[in-house]
Amino acid sequence: MPSRHRGAAATTAGMIKYIGSKRALLTRILAAIGAVAPAGATVLDLFSGTARVGHALKRAGFRVLANDHNAYAHVLATCYVQADAERWADPARRCLADLARLPPRAGWFTATYSEESRYFHPANGARIEAIREGIARLCTEPELEAVLLTALMEAADRVDSTAGLQMAYMKRWAPRALNPLELRLPALLPRPAAGACAASCDEAEVAAARAACELAYLDPPYNQHSYLGNYHVWETLVRWDRPEVYGIARKRTDVRARRSAFNGKRSIGPALARTIAALRCPVIVLSFNDEGHLSRDAVLDILGPRRHLRVLEIPYGRYVGARIGIHNLKGEKVGTVGRLTNTEYLFVASDVPLALPEGAVAA
Repeated sequence: MPSRHRGAAATTAGMIKYIGSKRALLTRILAAIGAVAPAGATVLDLFSGTARVGHALKRAGFRVLANDHNAYAHVLATCYVQADAERWADPARRCLADLARLPPRAGWFTATYSEESRYFHPANGARIEAIREGIARLCTEPELEAVLLTALMEAADRVDSTAGLQMAYMKRWAPRALNPLELRLPALLPRPAAGACAASCDEAEVAAARAACELAYLDPPYNQHSYLGNYHVWETLVRWDRPEVYGIARKRTDVRARRSAFNGKRSIGPALARTIAALRCPVIVLSFNDEGHLSRDAVLDILGPRRHLRVLEIPYGRYVGARIGIHNLKGEKVGTVGRLTNTEYLFVASDVPLALPEGAVAA
């Protein structure tokens, strides 16, 4: 495989803490894609999440189309995939310097997430609120706004008081929560020679049908845990809509209604099958997990019409929350920790014969 792909993930964006993050698997994912996609190909990242994979693909020279139906994920993809460094780095740097000088402003956000709940120390909650109001007043271009919002999300993530998810917060302030909030410019990338990248905010099946690409990378939700529920504070910070909230965790009430078919044990199979059937590209790379609602064989059955199938099995450590332990809504540690290692499957499916990615076996 060309060295262009081997070194592409050496430097990545900071990005927020995220369950299911592919940080530890980036090298393997890029190697698999690099083995079956031509240089400069257009790659669809259909469930982009933090945009970590899309960012790495852009760095590797691919033209990336990133999609996610959550607003916070769309902002991250707009920053890390769509926005180009040569256009936005300098304006963003100037705006961040101005925003960092704003005086604290405690209002609804601080009351909800620093007093009624304890995600952020009140001093940082008031700074987050002031900066978010400042971004709203700028009324700037969508790409620049996404860069500024990403910088704010990442700054807030560095001083949060959680075990990595926004299902609960710590009973006592985490040491990092007492640090002052610091805005940093996100790791923007220049536009690749292959052309402008883009970010969209559609349901997966819709985005799959619209995208014209040579390869699609799919990393769908694989069990009952909702990304919106796990990261509801980021959704609110991006939407800035003062939603109704409920429970000790102060979740948005729309978490109850905006359910993904990929989180349901009965609905995930048909949803994945429809999404894959909607794709018009010759090659699919699908990332899935052995903790998921679908077995390895069930995924192979869904991909079966693609005819040429390869599978890589990659052991890796579970997310940080699993190592920290299980906490209730009061931030108290309860229960016991189960296994600390999962197996990640990378399924490579093609309409035409393809080279065998390193470590893959024929299905």
